Amino acid sequence: MGGFTEKQEALVNSSWEAFKANLPQHSVVFYTAILEKAPEAKNLFSFLANGVDPNNPALTGHAEKLFGLTRASAVQLRAKGVVVVDAALGSIHAQKSVNDAQFLVVKEAVLKTIKVAVGDKWSDELSIAWEVAYDELAAAIKKAYP
Repeated sequence: MGGFTEKQEALVNSSWEAFKANLPQHSVVFYTAILEKAPEAKNLFSFLANGVDPNNPALTGHAEKLFGLTRASAVQLRAKGVVVVDAALGSIHAQKSVNDAQFLVVKEAVLKTIKVAVGDKWSDELSIAWEVAYDELAAAIKKAYP
């Protein structure tokens, strides 16, 4: 692959803004998509104990952080061609024994959420940009497992 392009970074950045424009609603789309695929994921997120509540700042905060990290991954890929994450991210995910299948469920939920956020601006190109950024972020987190 020829590296992450300027256009891919721009696509991720603009769709990140669309996601943030209605964070509570998009957070609900995101966690609902995860729980539809993997109901047991409820146990991995303490803030889901009472369901998917858009008024829960822990729920929206975590969604904003995850999508923000994916966006940062796109920026790093474009600038450096590699993604580096805080070791703490590796530790947290390792403690919860997050596996490849779970990373995939989250990836699918990210894509579904971005598709909702951007509406008719959705395209294969946009999807691929988010997929690459997410895959590289996930790989970096797994590499940071202690």
